[in-house]
Amino acid sequence: MDLSTTYLGLALKNPFVPSSSPLSKRVDRARQLEDAGAAAIVMYSLFEEAIEADDRLAAQLANQQDIGHAEASSYLPMHLDYPGRRDEYLEQLRRLKTTLGIPVIASLNGTTRGGWVRHAEAIQEAGADALELNIYFIAADFEEQPASVEQRVIDILEETVSQVTLPVGVKLSPYYSALGHLVTRIEAAGAAGVALFNRFYQPDIDTDTLDVSQVMHLSGSKDALLAMRWMALLHGRVGLSLAATGGVHTAADALKMLLCGADVTYLCSTLLLNGAAQLQRIHDGVVEWMKRNEYTSVHQLRGSLSQQHSQDPAAFERGNYLQMLTNYEPPKSVWR
Repeated sequence: MDLSTTYLGLALKNPFVPSSSPLSKRVDRARQLEDAGAAAIVMYSLFEEAIEADDRLAAQLANQQDIGHAEASSYLPMHLDYPGRRDEYLEQLRRLKTTLGIPVIASLNGTTRGGWVRHAEAIQEAGADALELNIYFIAADFEEQPASVEQRVIDILEETVSQVTLPVGVKLSPYYSALGHLVTRIEAAGAAGVALFNRFYQPDIDTDTLDVSQVMHLSGSKDALLAMRWMALLHGRVGLSLAATGGVHTAADALKMLLCGADVTYLCSTLLLNGAAQLQRIHDGVVEWMKRNEYTSVHQLRGSLSQQHSQDPAAFERGNYLQMLTNYEPPKSVWR
């Protein structure tokens, strides 16, 4: 059984990749994922806001070193004595590269063309096999034009690829008015792949305290359907790599993504909930299904149910909307 695939130009032994999560902050957990069969691992993100905060703190410490009293100044910390989060991130990247035998994909998370993007070069020097740009942006400015929202993605990507030679992927949210067109622009701008979709964690409201609360809600299998549809639409129409992310919890979820055209399936919530052994279960479940259905390789099944190869292409567009609404019947136990 040949499970090999290619993602961001990297030859992988299978399509199962733990995505950006706290699991990569510990080398022992990353090693458990590798032992369970992970083909690569995406590191937790280095955030634009964290880098900017460290830069402001370093500037503040540097400016306060000389306050006119030599004895008092000696008690102030030297800003060079304290590594920032960028330094910690690069050191963790080096540890993972030293320990693991699988590719390590770094992750930068931000929204602007600021200086934080220039840290891509340091990430390359630290040994990353590829870089993922996690462009997390909510268009809350009502004066901003839709075209500028998409252009922000292209600008960040172009600035990054101009600085590094390693493959660069883009992790996108589904909140773009013409996603297919944007992906083609991303490919033309030099990206090696896209990951669909980044999940925005939504704020909640505590109705007792009337406070806005920050509660982490992990994904479920139903969340994968949106990415599955776009995998089916994009497969065969773009040349860059496709990663499915958000809601892949089981072997069946992974298979749906592969059948629709994904090169790899990212895994996150299911690993946080079930541990590294879940990756092995998904791997084994996919292999068992392939044997039962007489597939010999991932290459053979990939995209076989994409829109281009589907017997019902309209099912991935508006056509299924009418069918679902027409055919749905509420539970008879509720409505008599």
